[in-house]
Amino acid sequence: MSNSTAQVLMKKGKRGAAAYIHADCENGSPQHLGPLLDVLLNPGKAIDEWETIDWCRWLLAGGRTPDEFATIVRSYDKHDKCGLVWIPRVVAYRCRTCGISPCMSICRECFHRGDHSTHDFNMFLSQAGGACDCGDKSVMKEDGFCSNHGNKCPRPGDVPAALMCVAEAMMPRLILRLLQHFRENSCCGTQPTSDNYRITVQECEGYVKMLMEFNNMGDLMRSAMTKALINPQMYRNLVVPPFPDTEYGCYMAESNKMYERALEMFPAPEPPDEYRHLPALAPRLQHNTLLDEFIFWTFKYEFPQNVVCFLLNMLPDQDYKEHLTRTFVMHYARIPLVLEDAADPDTLSNRVVHMSVQLFSNEALALRCVQQLHLLHVMVLSLRLMMGKILVQNTLHDPDQNFHYVIDCTRRVMKEHCYWPLVSDFNNVLSHKSVALLFLQDDALVDMWFEFLSMLQGMNVNIREVGGHIEFEPSSYYAAFSCELEAAAYPMWSVLSHLTDASHAPLARRIIAAALTYLQEWLDAVHFTAPHMERAEVMHASFHFPLHRYLAAFLCAGVRSMGVRAADVLPPPDLLALLAVHPLRVQVRAHTTHTHRLSNSSDPINNFWVTLSHHKKSNL
Repeated sequence: MSNSTAQVLMKKGKRGAAAYIHADCENGSPQHLGPLLDVLLNPGKAIDEWETIDWCRWLLAGGRTPDEFATIVRSYDKHDKCGLVWIPRVVAYRCRTCGISPCMSICRECFHRGDHSTHDFNMFLSQAGGACDCGDKSVMKEDGFCSNHGNKCPRPGDVPAALMCVAEAMMPRLILRLLQHFRENSCCGTQPTSDNYRITVQECEGYVKMLMEFNNMGDLMRSAMTKALINPQMYRNLVVPPFPDTEYGCYMAESNKMYERALEMFPAPEPPDEYRHLPALAPRLQHNTLLDEFIFWTFKYEFPQNVVCFLLNMLPDQDYKEHLTRTFVMHYARIPLVLEDAADPDTLSNRVVHMSVQLFSNEALALRCVQQLHLLHVMVLSLRLMMGKILVQNTLHDPDQNFHYVIDCTRRVMKEHCYWPLVSDFNNVLSHKSVALLFLQDDALVDMWFEFLSMLQGMNVNIREVGGHIEFEPSSYYAAFSCELEAAAYPMWSVLSHLTDASHAPLARRIIAAALTYLQEWLDAVHFTAPHMERAEVMHASFHFPLHRYLAAFLCAGVRSMGVRAADVLPPPDLLALLAVHPLRVQVRAHTTHTHRLSNSSDPINNFWVTLSHHKKSNL
C-alpha cells in the first residue's frame, strides 16, 4: 500500500476512516491499517501532535465516537481487581487485619466500600505513590475486598468478537512509537543529564496520557496492551533487522543503532567472578519483548512518573505482572547507577519504590524471582557494590594499625540516602517468610550480607573536641544513624520475626557463627587485642556496631524462643570481653549525656545525644 492510499482514507474523515479500518480488521487480515499508521505515527513528526493523538482515539473506536467506545468497553470490565495507581502525597489505607503482605494498601473508595470498621487499620499519606490491592488474593484476604472487586460483583456478558479487533492490531505500533521517541533522544551528547531526560519525557506527555486513557477503559483494553507488550514474536517483527529498503526501513536501521549505543552506555556494575554467570548481572542486557525495552527506557530516563503509572496500571493482568517483575529484576543491578547520577535522588528513590513495592509484595512471585533469577543475590550485591565505591580507612584506635575500611558518611550516596530503594526492596522481600528462610539457608548470601555489615562497623568516627566551640554538628551524624537503622537493623528484625520455634535453631546458630567470625576479623583489622584503651584512643568513638547488634539479637532470640543454649554458641571469655568494650562505651556515653554529667557544648558527641534525647521526649 502506498502513502496515497493512506491519504485517500484520511479524506474520509476520522469517523469514516475508522469505520473502514474496523471492517478491514474484522476480516482478520487488515491491509489498510499499516499504511495509515505509517503516516500518522511517522517518527519525523512530533510525538505529542494533537491531531495524531485524536486520530488514534477515533481509529481505536472503530466508527463510534471515542466516548461511546470507551463506555462500551468499560461495560465488559470484570472488576476482579482495583489496581488504581496513585502518585506521592495521596491518602490511602493499610489494613493489617486483611493484609497478607505488610506492604498491602487500598484506595479510599475501596476502603470505605469494604467492612474494615473493626479491623486494625491506618490511614497514611503515601510517600512514594502506590496501587490499590483490593481484589488481589495474593496480597490481601478475600474478606477485605470491597463490594466492587473480587467475586462480589456481577459478571459481564460475552464480548462481541469484533469489538477489540482494531485495538489489538494498533497497539504494537502505538507502543513502538513511544519507544522510538526514547531511542531518538537517548544520545543527547556523550553524557545525557537528568535535565535531558526530563525534557524528553515532557515532549511525550500527551502521548503517554493517551495510552493511559486507553488503559483506563478496563480489562479488555488492558489485555490488548499487555498482549502486545509481552509477545516476543511481535517485538521481533517490529524492531529486529533486516529492515525493508524504504524510508521507514532506513529510519528503523538508524533507530536500532541508537538503541545499541544506549545499551552500551548502560552496563551492569562489575560483579565478583563467582557471580558473573547470573543472568541479571550480565554486562549486556538482552531484550525480547516490547515490555523488556520499555523497562530499559524507564530505568534510563530515571523512572518518569507518567511512565511508571502507565506500567503499574496494567498490574491486574497476572501474566503481565509476572513478566514485568522478571524484567524489572533483570535490570535491577542498574538501579545504583541511575541513583548515583540523578540530579534529584530523593524523588527518583520514591519512584523506584513506587514500582518495586507493587512487584515484590506478592510472596509467590518474589519467591520465584529468588529461586529462578537469584533476586536476593542481585539485591545484596547491588547494595554492596554501591557502598564499596565510598569506603575510607577506619580511624578507630591506632589509625596506623587499623586496616579496616568503612563507609564514608560525608559522601552524597549517604547524605541523600541514594541506597534507600535497595534496602527498602530488600526489607520488602524479607517480609515473606519463605524468602527469609531461603536467605538464612544460603551460606554465600549470609557471607555477602555480613561483608556489607562490616562496611558499617565502626563508621563515622567522632573525635571529642575539648579546646573549642562547635556550633553545628556535621550532617554525617544523621546519615550514619539512618543507614544503620534502614540498611542493617530493619532487615535483621524482618528476618527475626520469622524465627519462632526450635525448628529454626540451626538458622539462628548459623547467623551467630557468622557474626562471631566477622567480629573476630574486625577486631583483628582494627588491631584491638586487649579490653582497655590508651588515652588517645578514648577520644575517638563510633556509635555504629551492626555486627554486635546481629550477634546480640540472634543470640537473644535463639535462647528465648528456639531452645538454643548460650553456652553452646558463646565465644571464649577472652573474646567475649573484647566484644563487650565497644557497645559498653556507647551505653556509657549515652547515659552520661542523659544524666547531664557532660555539658560541654563544644563536644559534638554530647550535643548529638542531647538533641536526640530532646527529640525522643518531644515525640512521646
